Amino acid sequence: MEGDGIEEGLESATSPLLLGDKSTGNTATSNQHSITPVLVFSTFVALCGSFSYGCSVGYSSPAESGIMKDLGLSVAAYSVFGSIVTIGGMVGAILSGKMADLIGRRGTMWTCQIICMAGWLAIAFAKKAWCLDIGRFLVGVAIGILTYVVPVYISEITPKNLRGRFTSANQLLVCCGFAVTYFVGSIASWRALSLIATIPSIVQIVCLFFVPESPRWLAKLGREKEFEASLKRLRGTNSDISEEAVDIRDAIEILKQTSAETRTLELFQRRYAYAVIVGVGLILLQTFGGNSAVSYYLGTIFAKANVSTSSGPIIFALLQIPTSVATVLLMDLFGRRTLLMVSATISCSCLFLVGLAFCFQESHNLKELTPILTLVGILGFGCGFAIGMSGIPWVIMAEIYPVNVKASAGSLVVLTSWASSWVVTYTFNFMLEWSSAGTFFIFSGMCALTILFVWKLVPETKGRTLEEIQSTLITQIPGQNSVTAKT
Repeated sequence: MEGDGIEEGLESATSPLLLGDKSTGNTATSNQHSITPVLVFSTFVALCGSFSYGCSVGYSSPAESGIMKDLGLSVAAYSVFGSIVTIGGMVGAILSGKMADLIGRRGTMWTCQIICMAGWLAIAFAKKAWCLDIGRFLVGVAIGILTYVVPVYISEITPKNLRGRFTSANQLLVCCGFAVTYFVGSIASWRALSLIATIPSIVQIVCLFFVPESPRWLAKLGREKEFEASLKRLRGTNSDISEEAVDIRDAIEILKQTSAETRTLELFQRRYAYAVIVGVGLILLQTFGGNSAVSYYLGTIFAKANVSTSSGPIIFALLQIPTSVATVLLMDLFGRRTLLMVSATISCSCLFLVGLAFCFQESHNLKELTPILTLVGILGFGCGFAIGMSGIPWVIMAEIYPVNVKASAGSLVVLTSWASSWVVTYTFNFMLEWSSAGTFFIFSGMCALTILFVWKLVPETKGRTLEEIQSTLITQIPGQNSVTAKT
């Protein structure tokens, strides 16, 4: 049963391993399709989940003072409320792959938004701290699952020539949710903000009834008529889907022939080591590069540097939106590797600048420069991170894992993301007490390590079919792929 999960999303992953160049040759010519209204609408509906994620990340900072005042919470009690979302995210990560395989991509998103709405309503009408925590935990479970299923669904329904742009829109909507929550939170009460956060959940719950299920998931279940109807709707009524449909069926047939040998533990075989290292490594570097710390404690950072805590976070959130738009437009033009290295370089430089600003403050030399240097560094980091490191690791996660280990691999990546995020959010205040400058120098060093990691290990997936991508990753071993990674 475990081997069944996953299969859907990157089903094409298995075909190169067993069919060789024949499969990739077909898909290279057949998967070039134009944008259709159904494809755009389906992507938009899925991205409502990303917007919900952004709302949950951006909620705790603007709501902090209101919740602590109205409910009389201590700093410790509010810290539990702020961080428990990551615990929920870890639970959601464990459930995500198997759940998406059992009830489908649409069913999973629909269920997640029901849970998410329940969480937001629990927060909105909370009278005690325990009710707040339960609501926040439920929101965490929902977005933990959505973190996996949204990029996977989008990658499965889009042709290769559009996949990068459409999947990277995931991060754009996260930024939009983050920015909207910060802005609305500055003028609305925390209870009203919780109710407003249910809007994307309601939109997705309703609209999911009007979008097609993932063709690959339907093919895996043997629902041929639904599979063809779904693929036809996504590609357009006048589009020739015959070759693409054959490729999908072939890959699924191979999967069925080998499914008896595919189990969760297969993920840890040597042949998958490269793919696991790339996926998990990017997520770890994304989190330990300072993203979670800055997102959750932006107000704290600005306050420590004597920067306005009202306008600073809003500017930070708003600047990420045009940057994310640029990423969507540039993804399939410059490729994943280039944007990742540019993003990591900018992030490294800006975090080093923030560390330098706190050095001035701690040494009492030129400490008047601390506010401006911190503001410039944090805003630059937000833009730089949004260019690549914020969203591209999730794009790559949705592309690199073959169908027979996809659910377990995806769950591992999402669990790694939430677990490392909890570590960073829990320890960040202690790190600031130890040394504000040292904290940001460590984050800067992790971004520098990201540059090396991407240069040495991460392959370019732009303009390649899922078959080609996964064939490259599965047939190579880390340390022996330098030539392929740079092509």
